[in-house]
Amino acid sequence: MLRLYDTAKAQIVEVTPRREGEFSMYCCGPTVYDLPHIGHGRAMLSWDLFRRYLEWTGARVHHVANITDVDDNIINRAAKLGWSWEKVVKTYEDEWWKASDALGCHRPVDSPHATAFIERMVELIAELERRGYAYDTRDTVYFEATKVEGYGLLARQSIESLQAGARVEADAEKHSPIDFALWKKASGPGDVPQWPSPWGAGRPGWHTECVVMSLDILGDGFDLHGGGLDLQFPHHENERAQAVAWGRPFTQHWVHHGFIEVGGEKMSKSLNNFTSLTDLLSRTDPRAYRLLVYKGHYRAPLDVTPTLTADSEAALGRIDALARRVANAPTVALGREAARQSGVAVEAFEAFMNDDLDTPGAVALIFNLVREANAALDTGQSQAGQVAARAALEFAAALGLFARVSEVIDPAAAALVARMDVARAAKDWASADALRTELQAAGWAVEQTKDGTRVHR
Repeated sequence: MLRLYDTAKAQIVEVTPRREGEFSMYCCGPTVYDLPHIGHGRAMLSWDLFRRYLEWTGARVHHVANITDVDDNIINRAAKLGWSWEKVVKTYEDEWWKASDALGCHRPVDSPHATAFIERMVELIAELERRGYAYDTRDTVYFEATKVEGYGLLARQSIESLQAGARVEADAEKHSPIDFALWKKASGPGDVPQWPSPWGAGRPGWHTECVVMSLDILGDGFDLHGGGLDLQFPHHENERAQAVAWGRPFTQHWVHHGFIEVGGEKMSKSLNNFTSLTDLLSRTDPRAYRLLVYKGHYRAPLDVTPTLTADSEAALGRIDALARRVANAPTVALGREAARQSGVAVEAFEAFMNDDLDTPGAVALIFNLVREANAALDTGQSQAGQVAARAALEFAAALGLFARVSEVIDPAAAALVARMDVARAAKDWASADALRTELQAAGWAVEQTKDGTRVHR
């Protein structure tokens, strides 16, 4: 049985879905106002891991990840670029999906946009006001956090502690510094975007968006709510508080992934220390970043360096080489059930993955099987070698690390490879990067080896 670290319970717990054979998960998606950075890439890969493994075990997964398309960051970005807020949203949402697709991530079953749920958000705020949890001020409708028993659960702090540590804000009408905005009133017709409401035209607060979308789509008591550690408080705590005040059973489990770190600091746009995921994926096999992420535990901090990325590319080469080695051998039926029956290491793989998604253990198992397969094949133990190989490839695929087998390239691709090697020899990195992009657009994975550029599918 799958066991995960539940942030609300502060311990690893068994996860029993509310409906047998089905799993519902809501993962906080992007606020689309800039290119995704490699921390976002880790988030994409973390939730793709959850979904892939659950589906590998036979579960049906209803995966929801929202798009925040109304936010102060979007408005500020539009003003800076001289664009409409709609253009900012369209531009950077497209970049988000391009990066997600390049990483090989499953697209969510539902990707709701906040702007499609404004009416439902207004209804929720009105209900919270009716229940005595919301109050209206000159320019904002606030949620009164101190009225929710147990507020601070996800922060592991009391209300008194949170109040003592909260930043003092200028709004004298705010009852407490930990109260948060449900509705921000527009300053005038030019303050866009805005929608009508009983409190005046304006837009919803960020914390209200996800609680409405998750419950509307997945229903009460859905199985898992995920996000990065930076969302644990206040965003997820404020979602939870609204659900409590609304009288709706919220998620059964809270799960948070760790940060990408640079020099001991988390990577974020606000710190201006982020590396564009788009840039990273243009320079390396996207599977290498997936492998690098899975070499670490999803809850642990992760460092990303060119050396570590290159090591992951080299490791993928061993998987690909084994796949080519057994590609034309008699097929050994494997798959999850066949592996279980044959006694191959499926129990060990599942034990790692069921233990709070221990991907470092699972990855080590895969490469041990790669070594076993090659050793058996080298000594003429064909059957044993093929079984170990198929197991390694099966488990790698369960993590989204699909082997690339074909190395037969067409003349057009071969010409691009030759030009790329010439450009790299001349240190013409701009031309080399453009040629890499052209090869990747044609469906080729591009690797740099000591013998020059190698491509495969």
